Amino acid sequence: MQVEWPTRAPDLPFSTIAQATTLASIVERETGIAAERARVAGVYVNRLNQGIKLQADPTTIYALSQGSGSLGRELTLKDLATPSPYNTYYAVGLPPGPIANPGRASLLATLHPEKHEYIYFVADGTGGHAFGKTLAEHNQNVAKWRKLQREQ
Repeated sequence: MQVEWPTRAPDLPFSTIAQATTLASIVERETGIAAERARVAGVYVNRLNQGIKLQADPTTIYALSQGSGSLGRELTLKDLATPSPYNTYYAVGLPPGPIANPGRASLLATLHPEKHEYIYFVADGTGGHAFGKTLAEHNQNVAKWRKLQREQ
């Protein structure tokens, strides 16, 4: 990270290597698809720039599981309201520290996020995600995801 830090994209919404590592840890837990990492990082950068809560499921799972990273069940609405500085549905901004050990690809994606207008994403049933610029697009993508889940 020390080597890549000076070449990071300009105007990122964080100012320290520690903050970049924290965001990279969220990217790491959010997607296992290499081609999506910079896009996911871009969504979180867009949210941070707009003062929108990150609403990252992995941070909530981290908070609820006391760092184990696994709940063994789906998240509930009650879970999303659980007070914790690591629960990014509850707290604004980055959590106080990393939720995982990010790999090099996630660190690089965070330092060089894809520039786009996406604010939302949801699983698409292939292991990847569907991205949306508006709440209407996101709701359509969520409906598709829920339909896939019901069919399985």
